[in-house]
Amino acid sequence: MSLRPLSALAACLVLAACATPSGTPSDPMLGAAAQVQAFNFVEVVRRVEPVAEAECARRNPGAVCDFRIVVDDRPFMEPNAYQTLDSTGRPVLAFTAALIAIVQNEDELAFVMAHEASHHIAGHLDRMGQNASAGAAAFGRIARETAGATPDSIREAEMLGAQVGARSYSKEFELEADRLGALVASEAGYDPLHGADFFLRLPDPGNRFLGTHPSNAERIATVRAAVAEFGV
Repeated sequence: MSLRPLSALAACLVLAACATPSGTPSDPMLGAAAQVQAFNFVEVVRRVEPVAEAECARRNPGAVCDFRIVVDDRPFMEPNAYQTLDSTGRPVLAFTAALIAIVQNEDELAFVMAHEASHHIAGHLDRMGQNASAGAAAFGRIARETAGATPDSIREAEMLGAQVGARSYSKEFELEADRLGALVASEAGYDPLHGADFFLRLPDPGNRFLGTHPSNAERIATVRAAVAEFGV
């Protein structure tokens, strides 16, 4: 999962609009598999959202903890989930339709949702912005002290510094969100260990220089340690 800027989000699964009186999403245009996926998504949102909001409020008194959960249904989007803020500062958890289609059970979807909520709870967007600013300032200072520096070269150095700074602790942020996400998913009634099996089907990012994600094995180990730590 990654932290990416919000682009056009299509809220194709708004709870009140997608549920029949019995609570089951029903649309004659959807196939049986898609209806099951929609039902699972609605159910996971119903259970995870209040737990994530309560954990956010407990850890961050006074913060905006009213999550908006949406589906990005653009057909060219790859399986992904991300957390961002809307123009009012409200936290948004976005899931591509492709991701919803590949999760194999509610535990996996709940863990992914809890993980993304945990990015907001832990303040990762703000911390990434601070790291980016610090990196830009450091690289810009070095560039200005270099003989022959031009405004363009300084600007390019600042852009590179911002990129390096933003990525400096991204792996740590992912592991922190995995750890806290395990707690949130468990408190919502899901099995985070079963949910973390989702990593087993993802390409392993390994330990690349300036990579944004830790290895899948490290992430699974983090979830296991969290389960043991929290006793969930």
